Amino acid sequence: MEEHKHTNSLIHASSTYLLQHAHNPVNWMEWGDEALDKAKREDKLLLVSIGYSSCHWCHVMEHECFEQEDTAAIMNEHFVCIKIDREERPDIDQIYMDAIQLLTGRGGWPLNVFTLPDGRPLHGGTYFPKPEWERVLQSLAGFYTDKKGEATEFANDLANGIKKLDTFEPVDEGENAMEILKQAVTAWQQNFDLRLGGYNWAPKFPMPNNWEFFLQYHYFFKEPVHKNAVMQTLVKMAEGGINDALAGGFARYSTDSYWKVPHFEKMLYDNAQLMGLYAHAFAVSKNELFHKTVTQIHRFIKTELTAPTGVFYSALDADSEGVEGKFYVWKHSELVDLLKGDEPLFSLYFSIDVYGNWEHGNNILYKTRSDAALEKLTGKSIASIDKIIEKCSLILLAERNKRIHPGLDDKIIVSWNALMIKGYAQAFKVFANPEFLDAAKRSADFILNEMWDQKKLLRIHKNGKSTIPAFAEDYACLCEALLVLYEASGEEKYLQQSHNLLQISIELFYSVDKKLFYFTAQNKPEFITRKTDVNDDVIPSANSIFGRCLLHHSYYFDKPEYVNILDGMIERIQNKIQKFPTGFSNWMQIILQRTLGLYQLIITGPESKSWVQKLHTLYIPNAIITRVQETSQIPLLSDKTIGTQTMIYICKDKVCQLPVGSVEEALEYI
Repeated sequence: MEEHKHTNSLIHASSTYLLQHAHNPVNWMEWGDEALDKAKREDKLLLVSIGYSSCHWCHVMEHECFEQEDTAAIMNEHFVCIKIDREERPDIDQIYMDAIQLLTGRGGWPLNVFTLPDGRPLHGGTYFPKPEWERVLQSLAGFYTDKKGEATEFANDLANGIKKLDTFEPVDEGENAMEILKQAVTAWQQNFDLRLGGYNWAPKFPMPNNWEFFLQYHYFFKEPVHKNAVMQTLVKMAEGGINDALAGGFARYSTDSYWKVPHFEKMLYDNAQLMGLYAHAFAVSKNELFHKTVTQIHRFIKTELTAPTGVFYSALDADSEGVEGKFYVWKHSELVDLLKGDEPLFSLYFSIDVYGNWEHGNNILYKTRSDAALEKLTGKSIASIDKIIEKCSLILLAERNKRIHPGLDDKIIVSWNALMIKGYAQAFKVFANPEFLDAAKRSADFILNEMWDQKKLLRIHKNGKSTIPAFAEDYACLCEALLVLYEASGEEKYLQQSHNLLQISIELFYSVDKKLFYFTAQNKPEFITRKTDVNDDVIPSANSIFGRCLLHHSYYFDKPEYVNILDGMIERIQNKIQKFPTGFSNWMQIILQRTLGLYQLIITGPESKSWVQKLHTLYIPNAIITRVQETSQIPLLSDKTIGTQTMIYICKDKVCQLPVGSVEEALEYI
């Protein structure tokens, strides 16, 4: 058993990230009453350090600062030191991220915040090198000792600033959501990089919900620039170094504008959303590269991030053996030894350089030449080239698996699992691969059986235990995932559970006065402020996800009050869309569907399953597609006649047409 010189109270944590710091010489504590009471009792500032297990710069700062006994001595003498896993406690992370952005104009992780003993923030930043960190420690400790009144006044002002961030100005009279949306798109599309994909800056993040929006916007308005931007982005990402060419799965972002050099950590939430996006893009374009990419994501999730129980782990680290990307890159000499006569073609295909196409003589696998160019350069057909590449990839993958793997964050997060359930269900709709549906159902069933008691949802599961009351994000993501899983599987139990979650979410999180959902439940004590999550970032906001659930459930369960709630929510965030359109892509999808309307296609009869499957292979974002196989208790479905002939009912705005007898006839209506 390994001997450790230091062990702090994080040794009792379940979080992978906290356990990584359990043997630091810093006297770390977990967030909670014990730590805050200690700070008040000893009249010391809190030092709150927030990160997550696969965060590269979190590890760097740990090695440079938190593992050093001289630095730790300063921290222990003057501060009560708290470590937080942001993925476990996004509620605390949100508030302190707001504080740092107000103070510095930027944010990120590691997030290091100095606060008064009661938790009100005073100062902070992100990554600090050791000399600067020690200067900040000494300076803040002296400031609090000598100028406590000034420190308290500043913290009060900052806390008030954080509260003001959650105010929502009324929209100007005469403006409507669709006008605002179109103006936002006109400005936003100026940032497209139509050559390399993504936006015309670096680093480049996948931002799958943005491209979902533009795919949907093109469906309604048919402007080619939006479709071209989506397709070019997805091709360049799939061929770039951000996508693991050997095992599948996307890294979190590209550090350059070419999608070449990834920040190598792989997150469940990125891959979950990209699976659905690539499936939808295939439905539009029939580009086989997109089908292949979905299959690769599935292989990665199945191999690397699926627990024996069927739920999904959170992330793979960027580092192995303390070096970022070491697991994924290759020396040219290694490829020569392993691939023999096939190496020249493989190196041509993946832009390999004898001296390395990245740093320290290493090569990242990424494709820069078109299929036509490869055929011309090699004299081979692309089919024969692909066979050689596949053979070489299997050889390299077997060799790579002998290396020391990146660290795994094996905690189960409800919201991230829900995103993966949704991604698998969306992919199943398009490709009808039973493995996709099985993966979605296994995770959903585990969460419903182990982390939800019909009244309360828990956010985290690890080591056989479920902990931490779930936040609005968890309820919203699971509500939507079960909705999509119902549409994919036809099993009404998932729709009923989704509706149950929505009803309870309204009780726990919805504010009649604010007309939005809070991030924390009403029975939780307020800390500085009760945040309202509206910005669609890498993961869409809880409020916008609830918006889609409200809209769909209003049709299924004949609940006009849900639409009234949604309309109030849209009215509240319209001004924010005008100021920051890139942060509201999920909202804008919902505005399109709410304004232009959703058809309901309800299929009955003996061939209903195959007809639904046929419709699901098409991209129809303005329709809810479902089937009735036996008498249903769902209001939308309960009065539909089930006969010996397969029929499609087409409804919109509470009016149903006479049923039609073919998929083709139904498509003519929409």
